[in-house]
Amino acid sequence: MLDEMNDVQLDLAQLIRLALAEQTEDVRLFVARLVRKYRNTDPELAEQMDLYLRAKAPRASAPLRKVAPPPLSAQPLPVDDESRLSLLKVFRDEPNREPPLLATDLEETLSQLIQERHQTKRLASMGLNPTRSAIFVGPPGVGKTLTARWLASQLGMPLYVLDLTAVMSSLLGRSGSNLRAALDFAKRSSCVLLLDEIDAIAKRRSDDTDIGELKRLVTVILQEVDEWPATGLLLAATNHAELIDPALWRRFDLVVNFKAPGIPAVKQAIKRFLGPDFALFGRWIDILTFAFHGESFSDIERDLQRFRRAVALGTASDADLIEEFVKSRALVLDRQGRIDLAVLLAKQTRLSQHAISEITGVSRDTIRKYTSEQPAAAKKTQKGKPDA
Repeated sequence: MLDEMNDVQLDLAQLIRLALAEQTEDVRLFVARLVRKYRNTDPELAEQMDLYLRAKAPRASAPLRKVAPPPLSAQPLPVDDESRLSLLKVFRDEPNREPPLLATDLEETLSQLIQERHQTKRLASMGLNPTRSAIFVGPPGVGKTLTARWLASQLGMPLYVLDLTAVMSSLLGRSGSNLRAALDFAKRSSCVLLLDEIDAIAKRRSDDTDIGELKRLVTVILQEVDEWPATGLLLAATNHAELIDPALWRRFDLVVNFKAPGIPAVKQAIKRFLGPDFALFGRWIDILTFAFHGESFSDIERDLQRFRRAVALGTASDADLIEEFVKSRALVLDRQGRIDLAVLLAKQTRLSQHAISEITGVSRDTIRKYTSEQPAAAKKTQKGKPDA
């Protein structure tokens, strides 16, 4: 029977045999061989297999012995006296944790902060301390908390997160005992402490209720930032820079501004969040990048996870999902943005001008005008160039 099968059928049968035997590495090697085999005779098939091969990272082989988990701190975590709930969230990430998606200037700033910690002796010999405190500023979803986790992992320290909005009700009327307990705990060990939503206190400073208590809480934080030991790192995060007390800004060694991601970061985020499904959605990458521009990383990840679930369950095709998403995004674009989107769809897809008009709200005459003008403009530019 095998003699009657052609090459493609034989390759498929071999692939199925390896897959059913759960020989993952053999499957990858065989697919890599097929990519080379079909690159000349069927380049589209070879390209698709190569995309799947590169998108699906090889699973690490099982360790020979279990690695012991990192030792927990001997100190019990501080708790709220009334509820007995922990005041701190704890994260102990491995050094190989995936780095956050950041602008180049942010990467350089954080790289220096890490280098300072790795060369504390050199700094000390010059009478200098490493950066002891920093405040992360930016809109929600741009990666402030993820960056704090990654930073702690690179420094080999645990990250403790104190959410000031979550403990505010307990703090009021208790003379800041919870805040003191959390801060004192973090100071006793080498760690990174993140004061999340630090503007929660500043937001309420104008209230007439308990204003004296809130002022005391701010005073506690001001003192702690000034006196934070160089063995640890104190971070704060805010979505509302305009609410932060000026006195607090002056206390932090470093102010780190997180901005909404630009086009390159958006494209990189899409590739990362699609994971192994990038092989399926890769042909839409430019359209998705355009549609997601201006969105936060968390919003991009949420939508892409929704796409992946729909495809996995077979409730929608990738084309249907993209068309529905682009139609919803077109509603919030200005006229020029919708025109740019329509031109991109005309260039990158096989959609008819009628369908593109339905999706973007741009007339077919306008689509024809812009798609026909561009080659003419390019030709005119080329003609105007001096001969080499």
